[in-house]
Amino acid sequence: MTGKNIDKILELLKKEYPNAKVALNFTNPLEILVATILSAQCTDERVNMVTKSLFKKYRKVEDYAKADLKTFEQEIRSTGFYHNKAKNIILAAKKMVNDFGGKVPDSMEKLMELPGVARKTANIVLFNGFGKVEGIAVDTHVRRVSQRLGLTRNEDPEKIEQDLINQLDRKEWGKFSYLLIDHGRKICDAKKPRCLDCVLQKLCPSRKEFYP
Repeated sequence: MTGKNIDKILELLKKEYPNAKVALNFTNPLEILVATILSAQCTDERVNMVTKSLFKKYRKVEDYAKADLKTFEQEIRSTGFYHNKAKNIILAAKKMVNDFGGKVPDSMEKLMELPGVARKTANIVLFNGFGKVEGIAVDTHVRRVSQRLGLTRNEDPEKIEQDLINQLDRKEWGKFSYLLIDHGRKICDAKKPRCLDCVLQKLCPSRKEFYP
């Protein structure tokens, strides 16, 4: 797909979702890091319910580093996969205390040194926590919608990210994820997309698959 088409897609999505942004509640880089790790295989709504009390108890990196694993597991249990999430958050906090002065690192390279942090999480933390744009966060919605729109043929998130980066101006990278996420949730459903209500239907090569 040409750059002109993705520019038109971007224009239409911005009009449709002018307030597109991350759905996780946070007030600082540490909170968005923890919330993003918790959001794996979990709804943002559930994460926000859990972090409402969690963020009152754990305010600094040191608080997480000193957390009792079993207690912390129960506090985040409802987000699913809580054994791994608890272990990763506590280990990440310890690494930040030992290696990064007790602060969340603000570079892709250093963020990805933290347990439980891959490119998607790092992109989310950099954009929302520091206002830095290093790439495009690719979740299930971004993957599905970008594939249906013909913006990528890849399945691997990092390859999808690269395909999108190659077609978009850098200043649009951070916002583009949330435009696709909002569109995926509202219109481009995994099982039954609402193509007839879609502002992108004339640009979408997949429309005929669902409404031949």
